[in-house]
Amino acid sequence: MKYLKRHKTYLCVTLICCIAYNLYFIFLVPGVKSGYLVYLDVLLLVGGLIFVCLDIARYYRWERKKADFLSAQSIADCELGNFENQDIVVHDQEIMAEQLREQFDANCNLEDYIAMWCHEVKIPLASTLLMAERIEDPKLRKSMQVQLEKMNQQLRQALLGCKVQSSVFDLQIKPVKLMDCVRTSLQNNQFFLLQSRFEMDIQVQGETVYTDPSWLVYVLDQLISNAVKYAKASPVLKIRANQTEERVRLFVEDNGEGIAQQDIRRIFEKGFTGSNHHNGRYKSTGMGLYMASVILQKLGVGIVVESELGEYTRFTLEFRDNHEHFLI
Repeated sequence: MKYLKRHKTYLCVTLICCIAYNLYFIFLVPGVKSGYLVYLDVLLLVGGLIFVCLDIARYYRWERKKADFLSAQSIADCELGNFENQDIVVHDQEIMAEQLREQFDANCNLEDYIAMWCHEVKIPLASTLLMAERIEDPKLRKSMQVQLEKMNQQLRQALLGCKVQSSVFDLQIKPVKLMDCVRTSLQNNQFFLLQSRFEMDIQVQGETVYTDPSWLVYVLDQLISNAVKYAKASPVLKIRANQTEERVRLFVEDNGEGIAQQDIRRIFEKGFTGSNHHNGRYKSTGMGLYMASVILQKLGVGIVVESELGEYTRFTLEFRDNHEHFLI
């Protein structure tokens, strides 16, 4: 059917020509024996059918080959050879390639600007934090410190988040002690942990993994930050590690609001904010866990989440012995 639809014009023209040919000999050429005309029509019909069958076979061979090209992950135009209007396609490809280069350069410039801005604003922010400590009114001082610490935390996440989205994702894989990364992340979030009066249960010893420490700290910051945001009364944060012959697991667990079961499979999707809306206390962007999952994928680290709504949330990071993967 696809073949007939595609070639219906040529088939109709051929049929009209055959009819006109027969009418010409029947009405305008006297003395032509009808047997000869029928014999000639049969020859033309057989020849036409053979041609159509061969063309249909060629057409469906090409359709199968085209399906293979479309399912492949590589560019197929180098295997096609010359084809009709090839110069127009090449012209369009050159224009699109130039547009992509311009957009790529614009994105790189934007990333550089954001990174520069984040670095530049750190100094006045640090000065403002010091100035806030001199405020005599304790309530005002605490309120100022909370907002400034939030700005500082968001600034740090924006800087690293910009690097994640960069076309050049810099990884420095090396042996790292998990406790060092946990300690750094706790220091990054200590203001909010102390403010919320978290009970800490840290059971991490000398476990060593192959990873990039700065990116692992970023992921831990996201998990701990979420534990702080969605904490309940008498909050508890548990961080422990478990090592076997094949892998090292790092567990980050809190007793906060938890995650609805229907949301667990979607929490790493970009922009997903969940169905419980965290009692309206926070306006989630749905970017934190998405960025964390992107980083962990680049690091070759697995992540599993378990949760019960209103009870707990547990994230498990699985580090395999991947030093050969990174040629270490």
